[in-house]
Amino acid sequence: MAYDKFTKLTSTAVPLPIENVDTDQIIPARFLKATKREGFGDNLFRDWRYNGDNTPKQDFVLNNPIYKGKILVGGKNFGSGSSREHAAWAVYDYGFRCVVSSFFADIFKNNCLNIGVLPVQISPEFSNEIFEAIYADANTELEVDLQEQTITLLSTGSKESFDINGYKKGNMLNGFDDIDYLQSMKSEIETFTESRPF
Repeated sequence: MAYDKFTKLTSTAVPLPIENVDTDQIIPARFLKATKREGFGDNLFRDWRYNGDNTPKQDFVLNNPIYKGKILVGGKNFGSGSSREHAAWAVYDYGFRCVVSSFFADIFKNNCLNIGVLPVQISPEFSNEIFEAIYADANTELEVDLQEQTITLLSTGSKESFDINGYKKGNMLNGFDDIDYLQSMKSEIETFTESRPF
């Protein structure tokens, strides 16, 4: 399944300065029965977003209309816990295309890269600067440039570089998942195959 190409994203951001957010908090286990990657966004942070009677919890950030955008700024150690792919699916299906944190759990990070969500790891100092800017002005925008591997706080011009695997970077720039990548090389694979002796 191909995803939207990710080149440069400029967006407001949703702040979630909670450390050690695990995948069961991102998408509770009771919602893992579906096999398609659709509909998980409805249950992103379900137990933090809703009361037992399904009414929204007014103090949770996703229920606060002043915070919006395609970038989620999380606390340190985002995506820890079990390796469920559904956590990344829920983030994508909700509408986020980038998650920013000072540290990611490796499996969650890779699951995001596989489906078109860019995990951007920054320093704790820059993370604090971003949170402060968003809380001062909810319309604060971040610019994430995948080609240059930079994230910029546009209100101040503060910028940091981030790392990304070269293969995953290429896939995201082209909107590929692993199967799309192989299909893009079909002619080269066929040429190689034809050159091999039987």
